[in-house]
Amino acid sequence: MKKIIIVAMLAVTVNAYSQGVKKEVSPEEIVKVQCVNFFVTPPLRELAVEDVENPPMKMGKDRVKREFNINPDFKGEKADKLRQFKKGAAGEANIDVNVFGVNGGFPPDPSGAIGPNHYVQAVNTTWRIYDSEGDGLSFPVSLSTLWDGSSNDGDPIVMYDQFYDRWFISQFQTASNSILIAISKTPDPEEEYYAYEFQLSGFPDYPKFSVWGDAYYMTANSFGNDAVAFERDKMVAGDATASMIALNAPSVPTGNFYSMLPADADGALPPSGTPNYMFHPGDQAWGGNSFDQIRIYEMNINWDNPNSSGIQLAQQLEVENFNANFSNSWNDIEQPESSQKLDAVAGIFTYRAQYRRWIGYNTVILTQVVDVDGADTAGIRWYELRQDDAGGNVSDWYVYQSGTYSPDDTNRWLASASMDDHGNIAMAYSIGGTDMSASLACTGRLRWDPLGEMTVDETIFAEGSGAQEGGNRFGDYSQMTLAPDGETFWFTGEYILSGNRRTRIVSFTINDPLSVENEDASEVESVIYQNGSELMVSLKNLPSVEPIYLELFDFKGAQISSELLVPNRDGLTATVNVSGLAVGAYMVRFGNDNYQSVKKIVLQ
Repeated sequence: MKKIIIVAMLAVTVNAYSQGVKKEVSPEEIVKVQCVNFFVTPPLRELAVEDVENPPMKMGKDRVKREFNINPDFKGEKADKLRQFKKGAAGEANIDVNVFGVNGGFPPDPSGAIGPNHYVQAVNTTWRIYDSEGDGLSFPVSLSTLWDGSSNDGDPIVMYDQFYDRWFISQFQTASNSILIAISKTPDPEEEYYAYEFQLSGFPDYPKFSVWGDAYYMTANSFGNDAVAFERDKMVAGDATASMIALNAPSVPTGNFYSMLPADADGALPPSGTPNYMFHPGDQAWGGNSFDQIRIYEMNINWDNPNSSGIQLAQQLEVENFNANFSNSWNDIEQPESSQKLDAVAGIFTYRAQYRRWIGYNTVILTQVVDVDGADTAGIRWYELRQDDAGGNVSDWYVYQSGTYSPDDTNRWLASASMDDHGNIAMAYSIGGTDMSASLACTGRLRWDPLGEMTVDETIFAEGSGAQEGGNRFGDYSQMTLAPDGETFWFTGEYILSGNRRTRIVSFTINDPLSVENEDASEVESVIYQNGSELMVSLKNLPSVEPIYLELFDFKGAQISSELLVPNRDGLTATVNVSGLAVGAYMVRFGNDNYQSVKKIVLQ
């Protein structure tokens, strides 16, 4: 095990923006720290395995509870005006894989991501690799085997970094206030990993991670060093000098959690120099919020000159009123034949904030649990935020559409949502109440459906039984990711089966069975290869003969070329000049307002 400890502390003044008004924020400390431990693991197949059926049970660390500050001028919420009272009728989700996940801690806190050929899931204490058919390729393995000598404390996050074709696995370590991160050495998650340990000034409770062009970003529910960037390029290369830059975020008026949610890039990276966007809901019931809002922070990192890094409140985006206040004791969700209630995990945006670049605009998808009727009935408020993008000149974020999914009196909470290449949105979540044990379900909407509605019929894909006893701590995480095909969603979440906590892994698509356009779009065939100084591009089975953009980006998200082309009924053939470009990976994007796809290519 190699130890490296280098700390640099720099003072800087950071500006915050509130509704476009600049105001000074008190000076904050910027900390740049190299990893304190680094080593390379053996291949996964050589690691010790756990008992498949009975992995060790470990109690998760209690989350950091914050003082609940009530706004004395708040007069109370009325019924949610965006509430959707009926389930959708536009067909059902097309379920493919639907299998048990691994178990472990109390709670499990499942996280998982899909890659080209594998799905990797982690829960508190344990992780496992599956193929794209849902079959286990490895036995469940203790997370502690990735970091020699670690105490296996939990809150893991799994990400597939599609831009580097690498796997990312993390968890925290309580005794040392550390974040542990493992990056696969190759695209194969069963091979070796580069393992890193980074120490923070305080405990990084409830971490959330994202992939961005200049870093892996993390936020935490902590009292300092709560917005962190990790040196992605070096970590992927196995560089033992990889560093982190940790900042103290501006004050966030909150009910329960300080955790902001960092934007996580799918499809194409943002242009080089784009700040990472971080999101936090603001309920006017909390002190410090005069209206219900989404607070949007921007974090800028400069690895060469850390003292120019900073984080600021860029926008306070007013939204339709919501009520994020449940009981003060966190006893929110009723269970059948039990007096034990479950925590709804209110007051935050739930993981993850999917960020996507489209032709002329960018999107972010957000979800949070809300009390829809003032009687602690939990529903899911969801948002599609947009940002107009004219060649890199971006507007402020605005709410393109939002809704509250709560079609009956059953509770729905702990949601995760994403958008596919067609602009369809899928959302999966926990569901339960007095007449239903905690189960898992999904819904969705098609791109052209009425705004603010989940139009796909609800599908319960993991039916629960019994009740959880012994505490209200149900779980803090679920996770939706999008497969490289651009249309298959993969979700992992937690439910109760025979009174025990179980996790599930499911994959599904959202397609309109009556829409020829969507059926055609799912069958687009693309062949892209290099021929000397040109890229040869052949597209077949396009959704229509409407003009499409053919664009080339470098690996940092900077646009190199863009051309508007008109296909014919047979498709499209085109060339892209790549003379003078450096050897390496690039991204090709083709599409229009109705459809887009992003393909990775490597120039020689």
